[in-house]
Amino acid sequence: MDGKVKIAIIGGSGLYQLLEKSEHVILDTPFGKTPRIEIGEIEGVKVAFLPRHAKPGSEKVGHDVPPHKINFRANIYGLHMLGVERIIASSACGSLNPAMEPGDFVILDQFIDMTKNRIYTFYDGETPIKVLEDKPPVTQVIHIDFTEPYCPELRNIIFNACEKLGVRFHKRGCYIAVEGPRFETSAEIRAYRLIGGDVVGMTNVPESVLARELGKCYAAIAIVTNWAAGIQEKVSHQEVIELFSRKIEDIRQVIKEVIKNVPEERHCRCESLVREAIF
Repeated sequence: MDGKVKIAIIGGSGLYQLLEKSEHVILDTPFGKTPRIEIGEIEGVKVAFLPRHAKPGSEKVGHDVPPHKINFRANIYGLHMLGVERIIASSACGSLNPAMEPGDFVILDQFIDMTKNRIYTFYDGETPIKVLEDKPPVTQVIHIDFTEPYCPELRNIIFNACEKLGVRFHKRGCYIAVEGPRFETSAEIRAYRLIGGDVVGMTNVPESVLARELGKCYAAIAIVTNWAAGIQEKVSHQEVIELFSRKIEDIRQVIKEVIKNVPEERHCRCESLVREAIF
C-alpha cells in the first residue's frame, strides 16, 4: 500500500475487524522484525494495526508472546518506519480503585513503572536512530521530558468519543506497569494503592515511553477486566479474556469515532519535546 500511515492502533487481534481494504507487512527494523502489521482503512482514513502479543516475523496472529518478552522497540520503530504520528493503544487491566469497575474504560494520564527487565529506550548511545525527517540520525544519549506521558490532544478526542457513544469511562487514571506474566500478590496491590495506582497491567511500559522518544502522540484506553488481587478472591486469565471479549465492540466503536475526529495537523507538544531534547 502506497503512502504514509499516520495513525496506528495497538491492541488485541479482535480489532482487526475494524480495517477495510486491508493488506499486511512485516518490517525489518534495527531492533528486529515486527509482528504482522495490518494496513487498511477506517472511515476512509488509512490506519495500521499492530497486534502487540503476536510473534515477530510470523504471518500468524495470536497471543503468542508474553508481556515481558514483547519486542517493544521493534514494534514502535516499525510504526515509525510507516510514517505513523499518532498511536491509540488498548489493553486489559485490573482495578485497584473502587470507582473503576470491571467493564469501565480508563483514559490513562499517568503511570508508575514497576517493571524490571525490559529495554526502555532507543537512545543507547550506539544505535543510529532516524527520529525526524529533517534531521540526521541520532546516536547520542537523549533525555526526554515525560511529565505528561500521554498526548493531551489525543486523550481529549477519546473523551469526546466515549461521551458521544455513552461508554462508561474515567478521564484519568494512574497505571501501575508490572513485569508479568504472573498476576500480582495481594500485598503488592495494597502497596500500589498506597503510592497512587488506579489500575494495573503489563504492557503500557515501555510502549508509551518509546512512542514519546520518537515524537509520537500516544494515548491508551485501559479496559478494566477484573478487580486486582486481594480485592476479589482470585484473578483468572479466563475471566480477563471473557470480559475483554464482551467489551470488544465498544472498543471498536470508540476507536472508529476517534479516528473520524483526529485532525490532520497536530496541536500538541509530543514532537516538539523530542526536538528540544535532541537539537
